[in-house]
Amino acid sequence: QVQLVESGGGSVQPGGSLRLSCEAFGFTLDYYSIAWFRQAPGKEREGVSCITTSDGSTYYADSVKGRFTISRDNALKTVYLQMNSLKPEDTAVYYCAATGDDDYCSDFVIDEYNDWGQGTQVTVSS
Repeated sequence: QVQLVESGGGSVQPGGSLRLSCEAFGFTLDYYSIAWFRQAPGKEREGVSCITTSDGSTYYADSVKGRFTISRDNALKTVYLQMNSLKPEDTAVYYCAATGDDDYCSDFVIDEYNDWGQGTQVTVSS
């Protein structure tokens, strides 16, 4: 059974940091590009960052460039999202998702991601 499990969410003050983890169960992470999406209350789900399977290329939404870093450890079957300098507007439920096609990584094409985690809440507030 293919499963993605996110962890690492929580509540932090503006300027703080969190590291999210996305662990894969039931499949080999090596063959999948993994993206992080987020959804704030009343807003559409949006792509945050993605890392390809072929060469480890990384992509970021403009709103998080320079603050977030995505990385992967295929041996541990885990993808990480290091989030620094967090802002209140980063508050959302964060989801990781897998796609077998690198082409969908940079454009965050939601419909092409077949496997999703359950999400982890990130709250940035003073």
